[in-house]
Amino acid sequence: MRRSGVLLHITSLPTPGGVGTLGKEAFEFVDWLKEAGMGIWQMLPVGPTGYGDSPYQSTCTHAGSLMMIDMRSIYERGYLSRRPEDTLSVHDRYSVEMRKKKMELLKLSFDEHFAELRPKVDEFFEEHSDLNDFVLFRAVKDYFGDRAWSQWPDTSIRYHEEGAVKHYSHILKDEIEFYKYTQFVFFRQWRTLKEYANTKGIKLLGDVPIYVAEDSSDVWANPEIFQLDEDRRPIKVAGVPPDYFSQDGQLWGNPLYNWKKLKKTGYAWWLKRLKTAGELYDMIRIDHFIGFANYYAVKAGAKTARVGKWEKAPGFSFFRTVAKELPDLDIVAEDLGVVSRRVKRLLRRTGFPGMKVMQFGFDSDENNPHFILNIAENCLLYTGTHDNDTTQGWWDSANEKTKAFALKYLPKRSSISKSMIEAALGSMASTVIIPAQDVLGLGSEARMNTPGTVGGSNWKWRLKPGELTDSIAVSLKDMNLFFGRNTEDDT
Repeated sequence: MRRSGVLLHITSLPTPGGVGTLGKEAFEFVDWLKEAGMGIWQMLPVGPTGYGDSPYQSTCTHAGSLMMIDMRSIYERGYLSRRPEDTLSVHDRYSVEMRKKKMELLKLSFDEHFAELRPKVDEFFEEHSDLNDFVLFRAVKDYFGDRAWSQWPDTSIRYHEEGAVKHYSHILKDEIEFYKYTQFVFFRQWRTLKEYANTKGIKLLGDVPIYVAEDSSDVWANPEIFQLDEDRRPIKVAGVPPDYFSQDGQLWGNPLYNWKKLKKTGYAWWLKRLKTAGELYDMIRIDHFIGFANYYAVKAGAKTARVGKWEKAPGFSFFRTVAKELPDLDIVAEDLGVVSRRVKRLLRRTGFPGMKVMQFGFDSDENNPHFILNIAENCLLYTGTHDNDTTQGWWDSANEKTKAFALKYLPKRSSISKSMIEAALGSMASTVIIPAQDVLGLGSEARMNTPGTVGGSNWKWRLKPGELTDSIAVSLKDMNLFFGRNTEDDT
């Protein structure tokens, strides 16, 4: 089946208050996708974020971001006495002040209505017990002034000792119940949005980062499955060697897995994580698929990722277990980067569709695997990803040789973005994903992320209200129909 979709993170929706949410604008975007003949909404990870707001550095693999909770929906359901507009400014951005205001409203809702919702919250947590570590982690983190768990002054709770867990669960009971309440609200809003999207024939494609943040409930509560020393500090950390994005490589800093320990458990931690992802999304993109074949290890404390070593990961034994235990998962492999023979063999054995990026396809010659005429059916083809510059931004900085090569093969349209979109939709790829920035033809000012950097404008781009117009939807639908990608007949 030929299909297409748009890449747009939840936080990029034009919701008043600085960060996009699961509210009205999300439902309107689903409607717009339907009108555009699209069948997929791809988004970035939706977990709670830490320093730098990167969705790939989440504090829990099972939790939802409090910042994505829609306060207007809570107010309209009668679970908040104050209008959100009276607290959240239309002009607020993703800032410390915005977070404080959002938390103020959530705590007000909790104080006013938790008692009556307690039975439903308790029932939710019986079904989502994997969140128990997170709510305690979050409460203790607040108790110690938001310090990283490795800096908590009480070593007994830092080391997750049973007695300390019981002690802090008792003295922080109210704080834990607050975080339970927020997760209940997030997942209720998520379920409503997902059901609506599915009724419109739209599938949600979500992202599962291969690694977790060091300052996360996952590492705190499961230190044995990570490469940590006796003080629970990382021995080696994750990254990638010098590449397209950075001459020094990318030093991500995430703790690496102890794959031997994981294998002895039947990959239990990973199976729970993927089960959660399967409940959230209709399709899941396994980020940095390469890391399941071989991973790049950098000694903790290194300044760059230039000096590291490739080490073997579990490979097919992991995905064989996943297929056996979770056979209904619809998986996409993000196989970008250093694609060795081992990686190619793993992708071939799993049968997962990989990824191709059109911007990469014009920087050499016709033998480039990302070149438009080399695109095979079993893949997801992107004009660009959240880590790339926008297509217009890429074009503005491209050299003349690259431009001449691209113009030789791309259809001549009024902008490079339109040319790339038409070429992608007309390609052999079974699935085409277009970043919203490319749909709008925006330049580098709309770039979502620059790999290897922290802060700045990363993760902050947002749509303007009404920017995705009906005329754009009509134009895309016409192309989807022409190239056999419209999903209207499948719903």
